[in-house]
Amino acid sequence: MDKKVLEAQQWVNKTYAGKAGYNPCPENGQTGWSTMLSLTRALQIELGIATPSDSFGPTTEAKLAALGPVKDGFANRNIIQIVQHALFCKGYWGGEGGVFGLATQKAVMQMKDNMGLTKGGPDVEPKFFKALLTLDAYVVVSSGTDKVREIQRWLNGRYSNRSSFNIGPADGIYSRDVQKSLMRALQYEFGVSDDSASGNFGPTTQAGLKAHQVGKGDSGIFVQLFSAACVFNDLKYVENKETHYAKFTSSYDDNLRKAVEQFQNFSAFPKENKDGRANYDTWCQLLVSMGNPDRPVTACDTRFTITASRAKALKAAGFDVVGRYLDEEVLDPKYDLNKEIMPGELEDIFNGNMRVFPISQYHARKLEHFTYAEGYRHALKAHDRAANVYKFNRGTVIYFAVDYDATDPEITSNIIPYFNGVQAALSQQGKRFNAGVYGSRNVCQRVSDEAYALHSFVSGMSWGFSGNLGFAMPSNWSYTQIKEFKFTANGDTFDLDRNVMRGTDPGVGKDGVGTTDSPVDAVLKYIDDLYAAAVKYGNGNPNELVCEYLRHPQYDGLDTGWQTLLYSADKDWLKYADANVGRRAPSFTDPSYGVSINLNHLFAAANTVITKGSNSGKSANRGDFAGWGGDLCTFYVDWRLAADSYASGYLFCQDRLAKITVPSSFNFGDLVEDVDGYLLGTAAGIKDKPINQLFRAHYAPTGKSGHLRRFKDFYAQRFNSSMDVVKGAAYAMLEGELETVLMGLRAAVFIKFGKGILSPAGLPDDKLAPFVSGFADTFQKILGQENA
Repeated sequence: MDKKVLEAQQWVNKTYAGKAGYNPCPENGQTGWSTMLSLTRALQIELGIATPSDSFGPTTEAKLAALGPVKDGFANRNIIQIVQHALFCKGYWGGEGGVFGLATQKAVMQMKDNMGLTKGGPDVEPKFFKALLTLDAYVVVSSGTDKVREIQRWLNGRYSNRSSFNIGPADGIYSRDVQKSLMRALQYEFGVSDDSASGNFGPTTQAGLKAHQVGKGDSGIFVQLFSAACVFNDLKYVENKETHYAKFTSSYDDNLRKAVEQFQNFSAFPKENKDGRANYDTWCQLLVSMGNPDRPVTACDTRFTITASRAKALKAAGFDVVGRYLDEEVLDPKYDLNKEIMPGELEDIFNGNMRVFPISQYHARKLEHFTYAEGYRHALKAHDRAANVYKFNRGTVIYFAVDYDATDPEITSNIIPYFNGVQAALSQQGKRFNAGVYGSRNVCQRVSDEAYALHSFVSGMSWGFSGNLGFAMPSNWSYTQIKEFKFTANGDTFDLDRNVMRGTDPGVGKDGVGTTDSPVDAVLKYIDDLYAAAVKYGNGNPNELVCEYLRHPQYDGLDTGWQTLLYSADKDWLKYADANVGRRAPSFTDPSYGVSINLNHLFAAANTVITKGSNSGKSANRGDFAGWGGDLCTFYVDWRLAADSYASGYLFCQDRLAKITVPSSFNFGDLVEDVDGYLLGTAAGIKDKPINQLFRAHYAPTGKSGHLRRFKDFYAQRFNSSMDVVKGAAYAMLEGELETVLMGLRAAVFIKFGKGILSPAGLPDDKLAPFVSGFADTFQKILGQENA
């Protein structure tokens, strides 16, 4: 509770109680919309507006302008007090008593400076007053960045004098409002009048973009606006293993060119548009979710049956893959659309030289359609249709649809639980299929981050969705839907959506149905062959030899620390295996989640557990450090290096720990490798079984495979099925007393990668505790997806 906020709530409720149109706010000392809206209605009552509302609209602005700016000597003391109380709610010391004195003037000037405004002095003009009565922040908030805030302040400072431009937040977060501000800024620079600058992506804006294509060597306002869009969309490139980010600039330099070129590749542009320039397609892709709706595409989707003649016509028109529905749940026969794949249709698609990607949608147009139970039920039905009716092979991605504009709170309350139900049901059925997601950019990104959807099919043509405005393209996008149109060929017309295909999910062809092959067959045979060679080599434990070969060279040698942590691999064995197995398999596709699993990391963890011993409880040992514990230490370094944007370690874990789509030193693939390495190493040490048999039992496509319950088994064996133990072990790994060698290796991680950060032992507990809780809670959420 904030005392000054409580005083604001008590004052406004007491002063305006019983006034027509006034709605009181809770008196709890907590700033929220209810308080700001009560202050807005109070202002409207003071202005003589007969029917006060929650909206600070044109009437409020006009009546306030007629009185002149609120400043020293302003006659209406209640309006001054509204300013003062709103300033306190915003976090500024606003002065007291309805006197516009030095304290109030200083607070106004401080807020204006934070906004990026350079004119007007300490006077409160209508546009400033409007911003004052919002919850917008003007300092960097958690998960915001200074580079985004710099642009927000610049936009406010340059365009706040334009009548249709609202002062936006300066919180460091790219949002819908910020995106609209950027669009209006472009329109002003194109010469659009204030009244006509809507922030929409219309013909005038499109023509302006075509007329202002810039590139390396250019400078000026359009380079500034283009680079702002690049920063908002987090454009970057990697060079010499170092990540470089696009910067806000008025000169189109080589840094910007390289970042743009990488973005053009990411966006699957045709070759002629991968030129590193701000060409029309690149402008569009940065500004609106559908990009250029008329760009060349090779994919489509439709609810209409693809007959042999339609497949032939689509292929001739340049389409290689089509999205089709697995099923339709008909509640009323009058509305049966027959949108599911019909008997013989797949054969017609394949014979037409096309591929297909399956979509699962049962209603999916309202919030109430999304619950955990419905997700579970829908995924069981989707599995049945895909496996038993259409015979899709293992590893096929099914896109589960969210076909409405789900808001951020709705994604939290319903959409994520729905997809947790989807994952649990697919797991219960042996994870034959991988879950994808169809929806807005925000839906796709959050479902991928929090419910581990493998690929995203983005509803890009719904560019006005709140979940598309102000959100960058999901990093795991595979298809994006950009335009609906009538496709006509040989007198046949039907509705079709144009989709850009990235190529990460090529869809299913004729070879993707009706076979029992598994994506892990090749790696299972490879581990069998390697184990047989280790037995034949005859010098050492075959299980350890297999691990040595697979972890070398990345997790071997003195320079890497692995000779100290474990031991160096047998060089004669490495030569023998090269000669007798004759190949290396660096990674394979996880049968549960479809992510890439690196064998070197997995078997480095397993090797250490086998040799140095498994562990459980709140202590930490070398086996932990080789797996989850070492990754937690490097992830701690990530957090401290990003502390300017993430004061909260808990929020950092929520946003970046164990994600499929977010690069970090502890991503989801890392966690899988840590968990599986521990389980394989523990089983090999306790049961003394050949590691190839253990590997096969863990990954082979059966209903009892270990990968289906990996997280629950790890939770039980390593942490005794206790979140308290998870936290205790994390504390031990980060700051506890360990054996001397391990403490030295841990310190080396913080020194080598940390660039002068405080170690966990030097961090106050009230800062470290949320980070540890974030680790534990993230793991607990992942546990909830396993049905085993």
